[in-house]
Amino acid sequence: MTMDGRTGPPLTGGERETLRAYLDYHRATLARKCEGLGDEELRRASMPPSTLSLLGLVRHMAEVERHWFRRTVGGADVPHLWSDRHDFQAAYDASGSTRAEAFAAWEAEVAHSREVEAAAESLEVRAHVAKWGEDASLRLVMLHMINEYARHNGHADFLREALDGAVGD
Repeated sequence: MTMDGRTGPPLTGGERETLRAYLDYHRATLARKCEGLGDEELRRASMPPSTLSLLGLVRHMAEVERHWFRRTVGGADVPHLWSDRHDFQAAYDASGSTRAEAFAAWEAEVAHSREVEAAAESLEVRAHVAKWGEDASLRLVMLHMINEYARHNGHADFLREALDGAVGD
């Protein structure tokens, strides 16, 4: 099912297919919120004291994709993209960033995430989540990512509306 140029989840698909589609739908929604905007608009912060911006959200989601799929499920020992201190919040500071830099990183991490997920034998594949102190399934990681995107896409809705009045998901 295609909606606004984005592919929505199948109405009768299997669990893994549906999770993939929902995650990709939310990824496409974040990209859509940034369409047609230049670097300055994408960097514009919501309102003081917050530094939240659309570009900051893209950078943050690149970091989140990297963490959950590359590090957690994939087991790779890779550094944070924008922090030497393992600080996820550092990605939000997009004051010196560009669309090209942020989107290149995000798109690369999304592509890698898709590879990690596709290579997993099943949704039952488990990985240790250090901050939770226990293992979690790929299923839970995908659901967590859908939740993360859905929450931040809500922020993106407000940010975009404040920039130019554009509304809708």
